[in-house]
Amino acid sequence: MFYLDPMYFVFLAPALLLMLYAQWRVRATVGKYGQIPNRLGLTGAQVARAILDRNGLFDIPVEVTPGELTDHYDPLRRVVRLSEPVYYGRSVAALGIAAHETGHAIQHQQGYVPLQLRTAIVPVVNLGTNLGWIMILAGILVGITGLAWLGVALFASGTLFALLTLPVEFDASRRALAALTTMGIVDRTELDQNREVLNAAALTYVAGLVAAVLNLLYWISVVSGMQRRSD
Repeated sequence: MFYLDPMYFVFLAPALLLMLYAQWRVRATVGKYGQIPNRLGLTGAQVARAILDRNGLFDIPVEVTPGELTDHYDPLRRVVRLSEPVYYGRSVAALGIAAHETGHAIQHQQGYVPLQLRTAIVPVVNLGTNLGWIMILAGILVGITGLAWLGVALFASGTLFALLTLPVEFDASRRALAALTTMGIVDRTELDQNREVLNAAALTYVAGLVAAVLNLLYWISVVSGMQRRSD
């Protein structure tokens, strides 16, 4: 059966290996610098609040959310959510992660185009994630190439989302490091340590994009083969 096609695993193998490495690296890096107290003794929540206030974002709350590495900025509710180790933590890693999430809030405030585009396509991405692969498989089963290609197009929205995520995340990290430096929150050593933390986190998004591209290429190859056989 096509859903057990060994070529699928051949296509995805590089991405899987990269994702495993990225996850190991981010956990190792955060674990390492999560054990080193920052010199000012600030919590991640305090740093996030300070950066937000510095940029006039007094109305954006900083909330704690359960789990580890669950930190994020919610553009719909306009709230920065930090995991418990970051919210309450006074480590070097907590500062960088908290600052990174405020970077997204600042992007939102300033109308950063990649963030706006990524947010705008979320409904299409949700539709493509839930229905795209179903339409591809249905098109293959009933022999309707057009239906399969429509599924591929919907599925491609997830790849576009992953592509837009890269500039959004890299820019948020740039803003975070700049804020930590200009506000005097970190010294040169802590700046380098936070850069290492954020670079490790960025690798997970690169791995996500690679996986999305290879997944899309696999389905394009399958539907293309189906079309050639029907011609």
